[in-house]
Amino acid sequence: MARSSDNHSRLSINLLTAINLHLRDGDCQFFSGDVKVNYADAFFYYPDAFVTCDPRDRNDRYVKRYPKLIAEVLSPSTKNFDCSDKLADYQQLKSLEEYVLISQDEMRVECRRQVQDENGERWETVVYGAADRAIFQSIQLDVAIEELYRGVSLGR
Repeated sequence: MARSSDNHSRLSINLLTAINLHLRDGDCQFFSGDVKVNYADAFFYYPDAFVTCDPRDRNDRYVKRYPKLIAEVLSPSTKNFDCSDKLADYQQLKSLEEYVLISQDEMRVECRRQVQDENGERWETVVYGAADRAIFQSIQLDVAIEELYRGVSLGR
């Protein structure tokens, strides 16, 4: 998203830092909003952060098609779209296990996860707040909410 706020930028940097320190030199790669996620040429987006562990995503330097985690920092102008139409588009990605929505207005991280149970596949939502630790199950990352919001000025 062009012309984002300082809070948006700070939250993105903090998340990407946590992912970078966690993944290190493993098989998974993480990307910021400069790399495109595409699905069957039906849509493409530039998420604030995403992780792919699929070797097929190493074939194209500009487009990734098999993310397992996608994160968006919510902005007033895009919040409704991120939580509805974009979510529906992303849910078409068979590789996607987790969609993370990070609020700029309050310490609130929403994880929407694909789960399989006796009734088949469905999506569940887990919300983390100020005193919590966010668990990103798809990449086995556990991070304190306070760390994600370090340097962020809430309430302005």
